[in-house]
Amino acid sequence: MKKYGALLLAVTLLVPSLLFAAGTKEGAAQPVKKTVINFPTAATTGAVYPLGSAMANLWNTKLENVRVSAQASAGGIANLNMIADGEAQLGVAVTSIMYESFNGIGAFEGRPNPNLRVMIGLYANPNQVVVTQNSGINSLADLSGKRFASGAPGSTTEVETSLHLKTSGVNYPDGLRVQYVGFTEAIDLMRNKQLDGAWIMAGIPNAAVTEMLSTAGGKLLSLDMDLIKKLQQAYPWYGAYTIPAGTYPGQTADVLTSAIKITVCTDARVDADVVYDMTKTFWENFEELKATQAPLKQVNPKEAVKDLAGLPLHEGAARYYREIGLL
Repeated sequence: MKKYGALLLAVTLLVPSLLFAAGTKEGAAQPVKKTVINFPTAATTGAVYPLGSAMANLWNTKLENVRVSAQASAGGIANLNMIADGEAQLGVAVTSIMYESFNGIGAFEGRPNPNLRVMIGLYANPNQVVVTQNSGINSLADLSGKRFASGAPGSTTEVETSLHLKTSGVNYPDGLRVQYVGFTEAIDLMRNKQLDGAWIMAGIPNAAVTEMLSTAGGKLLSLDMDLIKKLQQAYPWYGAYTIPAGTYPGQTADVLTSAIKITVCTDARVDADVVYDMTKTFWENFEELKATQAPLKQVNPKEAVKDLAGLPLHEGAARYYREIGLL
């Protein structure tokens, strides 16, 4: 009896274990392994942070295999450093600084990141040059000797002014009377006829450009395509960009300018299937996102892989773009 009792106890203990094992193998769904994605974006005061948060929410809602955490950051350079250090798997950055990070030049001198990849090409940030209608300025070369606002020293706007004017043959900054002021100050100076023009780099339509054209006697300057091609030879992140007629008050014709694309970038070591799923989900829900995210109104999905400064696409993203015929 003791032997029988011991045997019965052993069987009683064993059966639940066998049933659990059988259920695990055949019936019960296995928990999906989630890839944790850290996604730094930009400062909370701008448009990129809420866009990144909306993208993260989309991925977390639609996909079972990722957990994306969007967070505020100091911007593109910080994001790229985090990706290089393995602290982030996604980031938002323009192609100019991505090019520097990939090649270890400029702000990333001596620290190349060959694992940097593009996942999604978003929208272009165009350069917008506003000059007064009575200034006699019809090209960048005409800015020599003029009073011009290039932005704060070391700012993106000031860098753009420098690169474009030097490529145009203008001796910058000594060849003109530079005012190192921002958009708001430039508007007042133009109204008071103390300034002949200003450089602005921002999405369209921009409020400062609207003010300059509607209240300060300004006009948008169109750049020459030959100049844009020269810029592209020296700085491969530039693309040609058209500001359509009617974007601004009194703008009766298209304006040609240069632009730099902003992207969602990633690390080559992130699983290709995960990146494929995220890329596919973003574009298949693009219209839903665009309805609530103003920056996406500038995005043309057919140009998702254009003007990327020769930077490589992530294998998973490239797979999706090949499927839909963009590659």
